[in-house]
Amino acid sequence: MANTYVNAKLDLSSTSVTTLYTCAALTTAIVKSILVSEDSGNADTITLTITSGDDVFSLFKTKAVSANNTVELLTAPLIVQASEILKVTAGTANRIHVVASILEVT
Repeated sequence: MANTYVNAKLDLSSTSVTTLYTCAALTTAIVKSILVSEDSGNADTITLTITSGDDVFSLFKTKAVSANNTVELLTAPLIVQASEILKVTAGTANRIHVVASILEVT
């Protein structure tokens, strides 16, 4: 087994559903942290989902982020299995940055 530390970063420039991280085949990922930062001086929201095949599961639905604030979404590690996808959606374009810290185990 090999362990690789990675991070996934996004500047959400639209309100479209955007892929934050896709777990590779033959890999299990342990998401240790998902930081969300609002950088425009306006409160906003973010939605986080995990997709497994055709199924979409809501992890955070319109989670509030205060103006000029950073929020840690996870209180415990999140396991992401091979081919599962973490997706984020900003409430408003050009306000939210997202950084996920991930350990990939192959």
